[in-house]
Amino acid sequence: MTGQGVSLAERGREALQRRDPVGALALLQLAEVEAPSVQLFLDKALALRMLSRPGDALGALEAALVLEPAHFLALLSKGATLEQLGRSKEAARAYEAAIAVAPPKDKLPPPIAAALDTAGSVVASAAARLSAHLESATRAVRARYPHEDLSRFDESLEIYAGVRKPFVQQPLLFHFPQLPPIPFYDRSLFPWLQELEGGTEIIREERLALQETAIDDFAPYIDFPPGVPVNQWGELNRSQRWSSFFLWRGGERQDKACALCPRTAALLESLPMAQQPGYAPTAMFSVLDARTRIPPHTGSTNVRLVVHLPLVLPGPARFRVGNVTREWKMGEAWVFDDTIEHEAVNEADAPRTILIIDVWNPFLSEAERALVSAMMVARKAYEQTA
Repeated sequence: MTGQGVSLAERGREALQRRDPVGALALLQLAEVEAPSVQLFLDKALALRMLSRPGDALGALEAALVLEPAHFLALLSKGATLEQLGRSKEAARAYEAAIAVAPPKDKLPPPIAAALDTAGSVVASAAARLSAHLESATRAVRARYPHEDLSRFDESLEIYAGVRKPFVQQPLLFHFPQLPPIPFYDRSLFPWLQELEGGTEIIREERLALQETAIDDFAPYIDFPPGVPVNQWGELNRSQRWSSFFLWRGGERQDKACALCPRTAALLESLPMAQQPGYAPTAMFSVLDARTRIPPHTGSTNVRLVVHLPLVLPGPARFRVGNVTREWKMGEAWVFDDTIEHEAVNEADAPRTILIIDVWNPFLSEAERALVSAMMVARKAYEQTA
């Protein structure tokens, strides 16, 4: 009910609720003279859209964005209005800006959440169209280089078009500057990989024997204590769906475990694993249960890289690092930078097992490795003192 002391803007909003856009617009225009605000301009834009005047509604939304350039609802409404006007490219840009400042979807009323979904679809479609255009426009130039690996350019094109997002190193513990953010490293930098791959069957046999001798030593890889935020790890925290058996842990050889897998331990000791007291290497069997996904995450530092050697692959299983996705293949190891966002999926109906080991980043000099190790040990000692 409209009563004494109710502002013109509030009366205009009440008129909108009664589906009276003409009356609402008259009141809101009077209110605008007295006290313009973001909410007033949003209401005015709604009234104008109800009157099939999208061009004027756009003007009201622009006025709202002058007052608050990153206003979520104003940007979302601007995108919808531009769509109504047939200005699809501008609509996608407005929607993209709205998505960038959107509150968590579960905090939004259902109609607004649905509008945000629509915005996402419009942005994705616009990006796909732009990507197709850029691919077509560069096709003739690409044809000049038929024998060159252009996968990096392909990724750059999709990032430029908005189909993919760029991924950077995000170490949780320590970042060493000027190391390249390479998802999967070239095998030629690790000539010993062939030796590791050649031991696949030996390692696999010893891993399978642990089913009989040490099955209880496979522990959940994610094990947060009570009271610590688990974030994306809620489903896997303290769960055997992702379990591990450590041969080396935090730089310490696990003698009991290595005694159960003597040939594997001997092979690993012959390889140039990262030697960093208190931190590396880690070497372990990693078991991911059937139909289980490890969510996107990043590792601790880019001074070391991670090696995967598949041992048991009962079916489809894939691994993504940044924008690059690969499937494990028996007998083939790879080396990747785990400070770039990565995730794993086992789509098979049985557990997948891989061997994981740490190695130094090959772009660090011997002096840099020694200094990094001394520095990190010193910091750990410093933090343990009062």
